[in-house]
This record gives sequence, C-alpha cells and structure tokens, in this order.
Amino acid sequence: MKIKPFAGVRPPKELATQVASRPYDVLNSIEAKDEAGEKSLLHIIKPEIDFEPIADEHEQKTYDKAVENFKKWQDNGWLVADDKEMYYIYAQTMDGRTQYGLVAAANVDDYMTGKIKKHELTRKEKEDDRMIHVRIQNANLEPVFFAYPDVDEMNKLVSDWIAKHEPEYDFVAPDGFGHTFWKIDDDNVNAHITEIFANVPAFYVADGHHRTAAAARVGLEKKEQNPNHTGNEEYNYFLAVIFPESQLHVIDYNRVVKDLNGLSESEFLAKLKESFDVVEMGSEIYHPNKLHNFAMYLGGKWYSLTAKAGTYNDNDPIGVLDVTVLSNLVFDKILNLGDLRTSKRIDFVGGIRGLGELQKRVDSGEMVAAFALFPVTMRQIIDIADTGNIMPPKTTWFEPKLRSGLVIHKLS
Repeated sequence: MKIKPFAGVRPPKELATQVASRPYDVLNSIEAKDEAGEKSLLHIIKPEIDFEPIADEHEQKTYDKAVENFKKWQDNGWLVADDKEMYYIYAQTMDGRTQYGLVAAANVDDYMTGKIKKHELTRKEKEDDRMIHVRIQNANLEPVFFAYPDVDEMNKLVSDWIAKHEPEYDFVAPDGFGHTFWKIDDDNVNAHITEIFANVPAFYVADGHHRTAAAARVGLEKKEQNPNHTGNEEYNYFLAVIFPESQLHVIDYNRVVKDLNGLSESEFLAKLKESFDVVEMGSEIYHPNKLHNFAMYLGGKWYSLTAKAGTYNDNDPIGVLDVTVLSNLVFDKILNLGDLRTSKRIDFVGGIRGLGELQKRVDSGEMVAAFALFPVTMRQIIDIADTGNIMPPKTTWFEPKLRSGLVIHKLS
C-alpha cells in the first residue's frame, strides 16, 4: 500500500480537548449545537449550527460559513500547521481495551484500483455532500478509519515509539473514551514506516465509506484539472487512521420494527417457530450468545431465537451473516419489509446504546418488536471485502469513533 507522512494541521496541546469533536455523522444539528464549545471543530464540519435558527446544511451560506470558520480557527491559532511531514500515532481506549492506529495520508489510486477495499454501498447524495466539504476547504477535515492485516514489525515499532516519547494529547472525552496522540518526528522512522506499508496487501474501510469515496473523487477531480499532474501532489492522498486488524472490535448493530405485518403476537411467534428454535427468556434482558442466535423483545418479554440448521449458508460470506439470516427469515419471509435501506417500518440501533434502548423503544409504543444480533467479526468483514461482496445495510458498528480535529490534512 502507498502511504505518506504529511504536515498535519492540528490544535496546540492546551486546546486539543476544546477543538476535538465527535464526527459529523454521529450527531444531528441540534445535538451538535448543544455540544459545540467556542473552539469546537463542529463549527467547521457542521457549520449550520452557527445560524439562528439552524440553517439547511446544504445551503451555500452554510458551506461559506464552513470556509470562514476554518480560516478563523487557523488565524486565531486554534489550528496550527506542523513544520514538517510526519506520521502520527492515535490510540483509543474503551472499556480497558486500547487500539493503536497510524495516522497517514492514504493514496487515491489505491482506492480507485480496489486495493482499499470496501464492504458497504455508498449513497451518491452523501458522497456529494462530503465531496463539497473537501473541495471548498481544500483539506480532509475528518479522517477515515481503515484496518490492515497485522504486521509484527509495525506493531513493535509503535510499541517502542510510545514507550520512549511523551504524547502530544492525552485526554478522556465526555463519553468516557480515552484518546492519546503522538507525533513521529524522526525522518528515518517515517521512511521505514512507508517501506513497511509498501508490503501490506490491502486496507479495509472499517468506518467512513462516504468520506473515503468523496476524498478519492476530489483527488481525481484535481488530477483532471492539473495539466502538469505528476502523481506526487498532496491531493493524491487523503487522511486516514489505519489500525491492525487484531486490535479492532466490532459491536452489534440491532433492529426495531414498527409492526408485525398484520399478525398478532401469537401468530408471529408461530411463524418464527418454522425457522427458529424459540425460547421465552422472561423480562430480564437476553444477549445473543453465538452466531445464528438472536434476542427478540416482544410484548414485554425477551426471547432466544436460534436459526434451525438448513436455514442459512455458512459457506457463503454473505449467507453466514446474521443480518442476512434475520432479513431472509423474518424481515422478508414474515414481515415483508421490502428494501431495508428505504423502509419506514424498521430502524437500526447501534449496540453502543445497549439492549435496554431496544426495550425502551418497544415499551414506549414507538416500536412493536426488537431484535439483537451477535456482532460480526473483523475476519467476516475482510472475507466479504476480499471476495468483492457487499454487506447488507447497517451491519457493522465500530466503537470508539475517531475524534475529529486532532489532525487535518491539507491538499496543497
């Protein structure tokens, strides 16, 4: 894989916690407005919050405000460019587990030729919106989240570096997740990292499919506009944090449905028993305990649903996924929900919210039933990407999310 160090634009040490923010796509505009302090990057990545009332995020005045704010943050010294190109290490800690990523500039051509592999479809309107932000700022303001097959030499290099150097940033965010950040300012070490990654066969998009596609499209756009293009320009690269596969943990991504397609609860349970072994578990929350075992909350009770042999295909990288099993046996066969990407009868709930959130949404009367899934593994994600397959919608949820604003990559 082709990567390079870059001169990051980032906050001074004493301002890191004030500038760094959650990513643009995990907050709605109201939440962002409530959360954004004076120096928060949210004013740049969600500039609609600076208007009263909150503006349409796609209006020209909103995009203009984003550019104005990015310039203001730099003019005020809230974001400052490093004086040399380097790699960075970004560690995240959650529930006592730490993952160490390399912050690097990834290559546009590697994405276009399929060496950066994806497992989700993207929506053009979301790509277009992110593309506008990259274009108007001439910068990647938020990183994408990649995985790569472990390289022992790289793991040791990271371990040795952090043992000998003080971090630039080290803080716990309001959500309880730890964020620690080092700069690698040794030219020889940086050159060695570039060499190590030249032998890595692929990157896998873990989180940020739309941002990756948008960044690559801007790179191609700039290439076409430059008659003297060489391939070495900064716009040929985009901001990524790249983690070893073994350190990443995928959590569950669950579903709630609004109706039972005209069935009573007893009729629905009877139909479920055609494809599942159904066991009533009572009022205490039940967690799925293995692949093809599901938890269902219905009528104030939790159930264990275990798909019967022959109802799934473990030899197929898509067929083995529990989202496929649940979609085929319940959402298609019984509930007739149609396209899950557009259906208004279903919603998706990230596992970070816990199964209590599923119970709450059913007990409130908003939803009629909830389904919790056993999480997919990194190996399943890689198998799907390697075989050129695409996961069903809302399959993976990575946590913790990358904090935005710790470092920015300019395209020139």
